[in-house]
Amino acid sequence: MARKQEEEKKLQQYNNENNVQFLKKKNIKELIAPSGIDARDIDHLEIISNVKKYARSFFVSTLPRMCTFPELFRDMYFFGDINTSIYITPVQEARSQNELNRVINELETERIVAADKGNINRESNLTQKRFEAEQLRDEIAAGFNKLYEASVVSTIFAYSLEDLDRLTKLLSTEMAKSLVGIKTAWAMQEDAFKSNLPLMEDKINKKHTFDRRSMSTVFPFTTSDVSHSTGIPLGFNKQTGTPILFDNFHSSLTNYNMVIFAKSGAGKSVTMKTLISRSSLLMGIESLALDAEGEYTIVAESLGGINVVLSPTSKTVINLFDIETETARDEITGRERLVLNIENKVEDVTQSLLTMARGSTRSKDVNELTKQIIAESVAEEYAGMGITSDPNSLYEAASGFNRNDKLYREKKKMPTIGSWYKRIQRKATENTNEDYRFHYSYLLKVMKQYIREYNGQMAYFDGQSTFELLEGAPFINLDISQLEEKFARPLAQQILLTWIWEKFVKKNSEDKRRARKKRVIVDEAWMLLPYPEAVDFLNTMARRARKRNVSLAVVSQRFQDFYEKPEAQAVLTSSDTKLFLAQDKSEIQYLKEVFKLSEGEAGFLVTCGKGEGLFKVGQETAILKITPTQKEFEFVETNLNKLVEARSRREN
Repeated sequence: MARKQEEEKKLQQYNNENNVQFLKKKNIKELIAPSGIDARDIDHLEIISNVKKYARSFFVSTLPRMCTFPELFRDMYFFGDINTSIYITPVQEARSQNELNRVINELETERIVAADKGNINRESNLTQKRFEAEQLRDEIAAGFNKLYEASVVSTIFAYSLEDLDRLTKLLSTEMAKSLVGIKTAWAMQEDAFKSNLPLMEDKINKKHTFDRRSMSTVFPFTTSDVSHSTGIPLGFNKQTGTPILFDNFHSSLTNYNMVIFAKSGAGKSVTMKTLISRSSLLMGIESLALDAEGEYTIVAESLGGINVVLSPTSKTVINLFDIETETARDEITGRERLVLNIENKVEDVTQSLLTMARGSTRSKDVNELTKQIIAESVAEEYAGMGITSDPNSLYEAASGFNRNDKLYREKKKMPTIGSWYKRIQRKATENTNEDYRFHYSYLLKVMKQYIREYNGQMAYFDGQSTFELLEGAPFINLDISQLEEKFARPLAQQILLTWIWEKFVKKNSEDKRRARKKRVIVDEAWMLLPYPEAVDFLNTMARRARKRNVSLAVVSQRFQDFYEKPEAQAVLTSSDTKLFLAQDKSEIQYLKEVFKLSEGEAGFLVTCGKGEGLFKVGQETAILKITPTQKEFEFVETNLNKLVEARSRREN
């Protein structure tokens, strides 16, 4: 029995050894090759493997006359699931001289014919072309230039023919923007596919002639980097090891806004705290955070800033009716003057009250009639206080004193939700219109919870504001983390955004010589998205912030919510700076589609570590690694376990 078991063991060992030898004999091509490729169709291939895939190959047919490095084929290189091969063959100097001489003679002949026919425009064009050809010939003869022949072949992949056709049209459109024409390798799909394999064999031979300068524009081997001449050291480029200097207000940016998306625990808060603290100390940027999770309190304390807590038990009151003047510059005369935009403020307050009236259930009973009632009553509230578009109407007429040659005047008390509610009560009793009766009744019922006189549980927005934002504070934190998450917190975000606009943003003059640099951070912005009025104001703020020299920073962990809300995507298009930290697999597909990320970029975002991400600033991209200093970790760290460890080390 023992002998039989020993023989079976030897047989198994022999088989295992033979299998290993068999695998060793397999070459690379055999191991990676698919089960089969169906090349019967004339405009695509079917790749048969575990999952059927379709491939279509192209070649570059036309090129622009001029191009800048490295923009020529950038859209092709980063177009999703695509492979691109470039075959470059140097042209012998003798051959290039002969061909250029032939071209010069042909151009001169055509120029003479055009001159005889009196075609001045064609004659001038041919003269210019001949001059360029002669210049190129002389450069090659002197050894300063050289000619090359290049063939560019691309293959795009998809899991269905519908997707393949859609991507084909999209690629053609994208390349046409840079005046590059591409054609499907019709009836040559098999040869084109083979040409695009790493076998170094060009089977379709569709060549274009380049000189040395134009040839350099096709190379994709560049290391993208983000670095401004001014700014703060935000982190390091993981590919090059060089520090990344980032200036949120650099002149090369079309706007100063930024968005940060990352899954929970990827380092959003650490990144934002590092940015706030360093930009405050090194650049003097004033920041204000709308703190939904109570994470920025310690930053305010560390920077000597202000921390304001809004909760059901706090005595803090934010009056959404607060309005401020702003400085506008006349486009014709260039002179500055104070303006008071009462119409915009009425609309902002109306939007906030609409959100309140809809409530957490987003009631369908609120419609245009409800909005009209609210808007009319809000306008009457300001008119009742004598507040008009005249900036002087904000102040008491009889008050005012001079100090250091500056006039100080006492502001009027602002309308409140409580005074607005009483006006609604009066208008409801006077109303004779049956169409309005239901809406007055609805408003009186649902808005009662916001009124202090009736001990409403959400009355912290009713009354005169209990504090003013101090100019020059390095950091102001508005902490709303103690409010109920489902509705009270998003509502507070919306109302505080309108209040921040009045008290913080509008105080920045349009004259950039005097305007301070300011930043507004909206943390966990996904909470706002279910409420249309809140999204509308966020979009408006993103568009209008640059004129006030203000950067809006939107921080969120749920990109899918932005993707599914087309009206929220204006925030993304109005943000020139984007930072993507580690992403959840369920989110990456949406990011990839909206921001045209390559497969490599998408794969990196799924696998990267904490504090690592893809940093896009304008047209530049870098792989960023953010590493706060040991001292900074004392107030930027959010992991409770690490905080406990650090505290115990200090105590010991």
